[in-house]
Amino acid sequence: MHSNDAQMLVLTVLADGPRHGYAINTAIEELTGRRLGPGSLYGALSRLEGRGLIQPADDAAGDRERHRTMRITDAGRGQLRAELQQMARISAAGLRALGVNPA
Repeated sequence: MHSNDAQMLVLTVLADGPRHGYAINTAIEELTGRRLGPGSLYGALSRLEGRGLIQPADDAAGDRERHRTMRITDAGRGQLRAELQQMARISAAGLRALGVNPA
């Protein structure tokens, strides 16, 4: 899985509310049928946090990344919205090319 795909999945799951790493991966598995590997999941969390798109929901867990509860930021919601809108346009164009009504 590409890192951008993992990041989109994490943002999508966190849009429903704060979660810790294991709960994020469980929600991703429910959504896609696949779990992210630890490197993909925690790499995505680190990159998203570095970009200010997610942040710890509280400071109780400190630096124990695997146990921190994360939440999406307003910037993260904006990024997710923009990426999903772009994906919707691409999907609609592909479906039209296949002769499928994307409505």
